[in-house]
Amino acid sequence: MNPWLALTPGDDPAERIRLIGRAHERFLAGELRPDRMRPVVADSWARSAAFIGADSTAPIELADDDLEAYRSAHPLARVMPIFRDLLGGLAEDGDHMMAVCDAHGRLLWVEGHPATLRSAASMNFVPGARWDEAHAGTNAPGTALAVDHALQIFATEHFTHPVQRWTCAAAPVHDPGTGRLLGAIDVTGGDHLANPHSLALVRATALAAEAYLRQVVQIPRKPQVAALGRDEALLAAGGDRQRLKRRHSELLVLLTVHPEGRTGEQLAVDLYGDDVNPVTVRAELSRLRRILGPELLDSRPYRLRADLTTDFGTVARLLDAGRTGEAVDAYPGPLLPASDAPGIVRLRRLLDDRLRAAILEAGDRRLLQTWLNSPWGSDDLDLWEAYAALAPADPMAARRVAALNREYACNVAATWP
Repeated sequence: MNPWLALTPGDDPAERIRLIGRAHERFLAGELRPDRMRPVVADSWARSAAFIGADSTAPIELADDDLEAYRSAHPLARVMPIFRDLLGGLAEDGDHMMAVCDAHGRLLWVEGHPATLRSAASMNFVPGARWDEAHAGTNAPGTALAVDHALQIFATEHFTHPVQRWTCAAAPVHDPGTGRLLGAIDVTGGDHLANPHSLALVRATALAAEAYLRQVVQIPRKPQVAALGRDEALLAAGGDRQRLKRRHSELLVLLTVHPEGRTGEQLAVDLYGDDVNPVTVRAELSRLRRILGPELLDSRPYRLRADLTTDFGTVARLLDAGRTGEAVDAYPGPLLPASDAPGIVRLRRLLDDRLRAAILEAGDRRLLQTWLNSPWGSDDLDLWEAYAALAPADPMAARRVAALNREYACNVAATWP
């Protein structure tokens, strides 16, 4: 059984709507994992319930000139002709809509028959609205972003009541150079969309968009390293891209922040701390040198001969320039999050602390929301308190602050003798 499909062959759509609707009622009544639910939907309900109620409506964050300026500069603007060519027929037939959102779940384009668009506007399914799970609950574009996979959401599988008469299929779209999530392409309509063809169509459309972006992206003049939000770094050099193993990723990141070079002993401390193992490090550096080539990696001390462009360096430079909003948008996640190497942990904390401090200083509600809606920022009590101060009428903020304070108090109590 395909876990990303809403229905299996032989399912009665009306019966599934009824069964899932009952499961939704039991979930809202306190049953954490209702029976006969797709795991991807049950997990999404749990995430959604931490932020919103079942009668919530997606907020509108961008409008008018702000929306137009933002989406015209967005990378997905380049592939709108592809989206319209492949999905436009569906969007024009009166029963469906095509929607495109950014990586934060903000709808950039929503197109279709005027009557269908008017009907969808009643639930704020409009350009500029925020449709990630934290603001709109379980839905195809928002959940596709959350799990980074194409999927369908069928009728009563939606978390919020206003959306449960719709069915949708969505697929994430990535930057082909860095693998960074750019957004998602979605088709929304009636229950008849719950079939394998709609899911295959949006997935094929996303792949076509990525293929086009791969063709139009210029080969970088400098080698590029992407290490934010990924456990293994991606190196792009001379038009080739390769994923590095964990130790090679750590070594390359460390060398990029030490252009003056590092000895084998220094790198061993960076990787292992007190458990210094320079022989192992030299062996790994030898393998890394074979990957990079002698034109990139020198020795005695170990240093990079070329000036590499890094995604974490880009975020740091944006922060240096006071461009906090751009830094947040350029930050797909912590630096090599699975690494426990002391040197990487220090770099990761330094960048995260700088970004958090800049967001707090900016006092911008959108930036706070972006951080708090991410997996790495969802439990950040300081930023939740700052957000609650800016949005005192938002019950979600008050609930999260109270819950995190209770969790903190329990953790402190658990450490008492």
